[in-house]
Amino acid sequence: MSEKNDELKEQLDDYKSNVAEDTKLTVTLDKDLIFVGRTNRGYEIDFDAKVEWGCMPTEGLLASAAGCMAIDMVSFLRKMRCEISAFVIETTGHRNPTPPQYFTGMDLHIKISGSGITEKKMARAVSLSKDKYCSVYHTLRPDIKHKVTWEITEG
Repeated sequence: MSEKNDELKEQLDDYKSNVAEDTKLTVTLDKDLIFVGRTNRGYEIDFDAKVEWGCMPTEGLLASAAGCMAIDMVSFLRKMRCEISAFVIETTGHRNPTPPQYFTGMDLHIKISGSGITEKKMARAVSLSKDKYCSVYHTLRPDIKHKVTWEITEG
């Protein structure tokens, strides 16, 4: 078992080794209270205070946390020899009712289908992402409550 864990750790270290120390982007006023966030590589996301033309920044943060965990988990599960045919994370963020309205908790429910996926492998993938590898999660407040559940279907 230790040899298998060492092999997985080596693969995971390689997975996260190409991350730049600095991340740069710009956020530019477009009109009214609509801003365009652009990465230096050219990807864009619209932020809109009225939520008519884009997402709220807090939605972007929640999506980033779920996206980071999704990338981690699919990578880990594939390295555990799981075949994944579908993967969805339904995410709910719970916010402080008064300013600053930070997230007090996040519930992530994963719907995954494929073959070779077990409860043990899911628990391991969640643990690796949440406890060690998910950069976004580790950037959030340390007192945030983070609940992850899942359902596995064959196919």
